[in-house]
Amino acid sequence: MQQNGVYDLLRLLEMSIEESFPIIPGRFVLAKPKEIEALIDKIYSNLPVEIQEARAFLRRRDEMQMEAQQKAEKIVADAQAEADRKLSEADFIKALEREGNRIRSQVQEECEELKRKALEEADEIRMKATEDAMKTREGAEIYAEQVLTNLEHDLTQLQQVVKNGQVYMEKLRSESYSSYDSSSSYEMRNRSVDFKIK
Repeated sequence: MQQNGVYDLLRLLEMSIEESFPIIPGRFVLAKPKEIEALIDKIYSNLPVEIQEARAFLRRRDEMQMEAQQKAEKIVADAQAEADRKLSEADFIKALEREGNRIRSQVQEECEELKRKALEEADEIRMKATEDAMKTREGAEIYAEQVLTNLEHDLTQLQQVVKNGQVYMEKLRSESYSSYDSSSSYEMRNRSVDFKIK
């Protein structure tokens, strides 16, 4: 792989450390060991062959190994001393437990609040739907009543028209039976008939 591939892997390693959960800011973080080990293995496997050979040679050197061991022990001792000075292991565990309990209580309270709000919103929606249904039903009843009233009025007018027509036809029949002579018939044919439909 090209050299920029190693730089990319190193950048991924830096990002993994930066995104880790800080325990003591600037000193200790909780990281995913498998993820970091995998990145380190990839970095090693992508290093140039010369560097890998030099590293293997240096690792074999007792002198370099002793120096690395001493440095590792010093780093561990410094880190242990700093951790002991600031917070004992028991206090740290208790602090984590307290923080966990606080977060759990906070999450439970938030869930209860969300549940309460959801129930209130559901009640409001149900009440609003009931009110809307009642208003719709009332509107439909009023509209149906208006339609029936208008229909009744129209039927009344139509009934009056039919009655007027029947009266007029009865009048014509009466007049035609009461007069048989041609002059009367002639006069009746030429007489203007005043017919009005109310």
